[in-house]
Amino acid sequence: MATNAKDLPEPIPQGELLTFEQPLSERIRTFLRIELLYRQALFHTNSETDLGSREAVNSLLGILSILAHGDVRAEALKELDRLDLMLGRFRQTPGVDTERLNEIIDGIAKLAGELSAYGPNLVGPLKESEFLNAIKHRAWIPGGTCGFDLPDYGYWLNLPYNERAEQLAEWTDFLRPLCDAVNKVLGLLRDTSDPVECVANDGLYNHKLDRKIQHNLVRVMVPTVTGIFPEFSAGNHQFTIRFVEWQGVNSRPQQVSGELKFQLALS
Repeated sequence: MATNAKDLPEPIPQGELLTFEQPLSERIRTFLRIELLYRQALFHTNSETDLGSREAVNSLLGILSILAHGDVRAEALKELDRLDLMLGRFRQTPGVDTERLNEIIDGIAKLAGELSAYGPNLVGPLKESEFLNAIKHRAWIPGGTCGFDLPDYGYWLNLPYNERAEQLAEWTDFLRPLCDAVNKVLGLLRDTSDPVECVANDGLYNHKLDRKIQHNLVRVMVPTVTGIFPEFSAGNHQFTIRFVEWQGVNSRPQQVSGELKFQLALS
């Protein structure tokens, strides 16, 4: 049963917390996956090794695979419009930093304009690339992109790093408007919900959702030093968190007993 923050200690400093996220809609679930793959692509693009370039390509192909199942561009535009309307209502609120608010709203409008300008076929050149399609068709096979399977890929991976990096940047630029929009949506969802102190009894916490409000994302923050992490079970009208304690890679985590204090943010 959900409990309130009554009689709880002062909030734990953010630097000492480990954050876990649970999407409450398929749209945000997709956005979180794209965010992860985009981060991986950018990170591995900066690696000068052939293995780094492999991982960058794999991450870009992962994004393309997600985009093949639904109109993610339209979903991102809808979410940007919703956030624009929501934030616009705060313009007349006393005490609001209107300069900062207008800056955020202008940033949303810029991203929405760039995403709209690309049209529904923004990644068409990537989908039509014979080079990338050959890699994609072999990537599901363990070790299926070895040099003897794809000699042209093997040749490309052995090109000087600056040539590979330039090509990776070109491919990434087709995805950038969408990925930047996704990152903005997720960033605003995280920034516009303040965490509250909550208590789980014997490792369980249940939260009923207000059906009149659109809920998108749950964030749970626990002290890093405890070795405790949450497992989520979410439905349309409520979510349950089961807190378990890490037992190492060779044992199953054990459910926490007693009272556990944590922070929760719902957006």
